[in-house]
Amino acid sequence: MAKLELKDLRAFRELEGKQLPIGDWIMVTQEMINDFAKATYDFQWIHVDIAKATKYSPFKKPVAHGFMSVSLLSKMLGELIRVKSVQMGVNYGLNKVRFPAPVLVESRLRLVAGISTIENYGDTGLKITWACTVEIEGTEKPACVAEFISLMFE
Repeated sequence: MAKLELKDLRAFRELEGKQLPIGDWIMVTQEMINDFAKATYDFQWIHVDIAKATKYSPFKKPVAHGFMSVSLLSKMLGELIRVKSVQMGVNYGLNKVRFPAPVLVESRLRLVAGISTIENYGDTGLKITWACTVEIEGTEKPACVAEFISLMFE
């Protein structure tokens, strides 16, 4: 269940320029990394070959794909906020995406996010720009920093 539940888009608009509750930690497992590799056809050894990563990687263990952090944004935002009247939400795009630190297998991630801007979109929708930082537990630098843009429709 989302940490913040709102009745409708009118109430949601009041959050423009504000921070959301901080997300819960999510463990990044080797199974998740392997599944992401299968979905994207990116089988680089640093992600999926545990023995080789342990021996040759400077991190001494497998590392998640950078784009895996981005792909978790929708799920993580969905756990932070829910607008009851919304019938459909879709991803619209990304701006200024960076991956400052690697995500090692068995790391825990959480989302720190705010709503930068909200614009009307069509007759029943909004275009939202979210300021997202995916933190890695115990690490100063984040896994991902991005402006994530989505659409919501009532």
